[in-house]
Amino acid sequence: MSKAASNDAPGVRQSMAWIHGWLGLLAGWILFAMFLTGTASYFRPEITRWMQPEIDLHPAATATAAGTAVAHLQKVAPTAEQWFIYLPDARTTATRIFIRERPNPDPKAKPAPRRPELRLAPATGEEVTARDTRGGEHFYRFHFQLQIPHPWGRWLAGLCAMAMLTAIISGVITHKRIFVDFFTLRWSKGQRSWLDAHNASAVIALPFHAMITYTGLITLVAMYMPWPIQANYKDPATFETAVFGAEPDAEAAGRLAALTPVAPLIARASKEWGGGTPATMVVRNPNDAAATVTLFQNSRDRLNARGGSIVFSGVDGRQLSASPPPGSAAETSGVMLGLHTGSFAGPVLRWTYFLLGLAGTAMVGTGLMLWTVKRNRPNAVPFFGIELAERLNVGAIACLPAGMAAFLLANRLLPAALPSRGDTEVSVMFWTWFGLAALACLRPIRRAWTETLAIAAVAFLALPLVNALTTDRGLFRSFVHGDWLFVAFDLAMLATGALLGFAAWRAAQISSRPARSRRAAARPANPLREAVDAP
Repeated sequence: MSKAASNDAPGVRQSMAWIHGWLGLLAGWILFAMFLTGTASYFRPEITRWMQPEIDLHPAATATAAGTAVAHLQKVAPTAEQWFIYLPDARTTATRIFIRERPNPDPKAKPAPRRPELRLAPATGEEVTARDTRGGEHFYRFHFQLQIPHPWGRWLAGLCAMAMLTAIISGVITHKRIFVDFFTLRWSKGQRSWLDAHNASAVIALPFHAMITYTGLITLVAMYMPWPIQANYKDPATFETAVFGAEPDAEAAGRLAALTPVAPLIARASKEWGGGTPATMVVRNPNDAAATVTLFQNSRDRLNARGGSIVFSGVDGRQLSASPPPGSAAETSGVMLGLHTGSFAGPVLRWTYFLLGLAGTAMVGTGLMLWTVKRNRPNAVPFFGIELAERLNVGAIACLPAGMAAFLLANRLLPAALPSRGDTEVSVMFWTWFGLAALACLRPIRRAWTETLAIAAVAFLALPLVNALTTDRGLFRSFVHGDWLFVAFDLAMLATGALLGFAAWRAAQISSRPARSRRAAARPANPLREAVDAP
C-alpha cells in the first residue's frame, strides 16, 4: 500500500506543477498588471494629491467642512436634485462635491450635461482650482476593470483572480520543500536563480497573496454569482434595503423649506457610531419639504469597509432611519472588502500592504520569467510559443512601469488648461506602454530587456526633476517646508528608478555572458525534479 502511495505522489505533484505553470502563464501578464497597479492603489489619495500640486490645504473639522460645503452648494446649485459631499480627512484634505441636476420632465429633451467634480477648501468653502487628472483613482480602477467597458473588465479580472487562487493552491502542493526553498537564494544560476526568487517572493507573503486574491473575488461575488439574489429578491434595490438598510429615493414635495444645519446631525451620528466620523454626506431634494440628509460612516476607522448610514430629515433634523446592525453575511462581506482595500490601515500597516503587494508583483513576474527560462535552453528547439511568451514578458514586466511613469510625467508636462486633460494623461500611459512593447518586438530579446528597463528607470528618475522645474513643490523646497508627502513621493520615485536601473544593468550583464557549453547543455536532466520545480 505504501509503495502504491509513493508511486501516486509524483503523479499528483506533476499534475499540480502542470496546472500551476500553465495557469500562471496564461493569466500571468494580466495578473502582473493587476498586482502592480493594485499595489500603487494603496496610496491613491496621496498620488492624487501629488498630481494636483495646486491644492495645498490644511485639514479642518468634519462638521466645519460639511457646513462650508453646504453653504457653497446653496450658492451654486440650490435647486439640484442631489448633492454628494465627500468629506476630507487626514489623507484627502479637500472637500469633493458632485451635483446631480433634476431630470428634464420632457422625455424628448437632451439630458443636461454632467457637472464636473468640484474641490473646496474645508475651512472656507472656497472653490479650489486644480488641474484635471484621474490621479491615483486611475490605478485603482484599472486594477480591477483593466480599462475595459463594464462589466467585461471585471469579468476578466475575476477569471484571472480565480486562476491566481488555483495557482497558489497548486504551487503549495507542488513544492514540498517550500519553506526550505524560502531560505535559499542563489544568484547568477539561471533557471535555479529564477526559481529561488519565485519561491522566496511567494512564501514571504503567502498568507497575504491568498488573502488578497480570495477577498478580491469575494468583493465582486454578487456579479460573478447573482443567482442566489435573483432567486430570493425581486430586484437589487430590495436586496440592498434588506441587507444594508438602503432607503428608496423620495420624490420632492414641491414646497420650499429651509435646510437644517448639518453640524448637529454630524455630532449625533458620531455619537451613535461610538466616535466614528462620516465620510460622505448626501443631501436629496435640498431646500424642499421632503429634503433628507444621509450620512455614511467612514471606513477608515474600522475593519468593516461598509459602515453604517443614518438618514435625517433635512427640514427639522429628525432621524428618519438608520441602517440595521449588519448580519453575519453582510459583516463578513464588509470585512473582506476592508481587508482587500486596506482602507482601515494606518501608515505602518499601509506600507506593509504596499511591500507585500510588491512581493506579489515580484512573484508573478519571476514566475513568468521562470516559465520561459526553463523552456529556452541552449539545446531546446525554439518555437513560436516561447518567442511570444518572451515578448509578452517584456511588454508586461518592463514596459508597464514605463507607462506608469509616463502617466505621472504627463501630469506635469501637459498644459494645465488642456481640455479632457485627465483622459489625455491616461492615453499617454497606454500609448507609452503598448508603443514601447511594440518597439521591443523589433529588438533582440536580450537587448529589449536592457533598453526597456533603462527607459523605465530614466522616466522614474526624471520625475523629481520635472516636478521641481514645473511646480514650486520640488524635493528640496518640500523638505525645507516640511511637505512630507511630496518629499516621500519624490524619494519613492528615485528608489523605483534606481531599482529599475539596477535591473537594466543586470540584464545587460546577462546579455554579455557567453552561452553554456554544449556538454553542460546536453547534461541529462531529472524529469521528476523538473516537474517539482516547475513554476
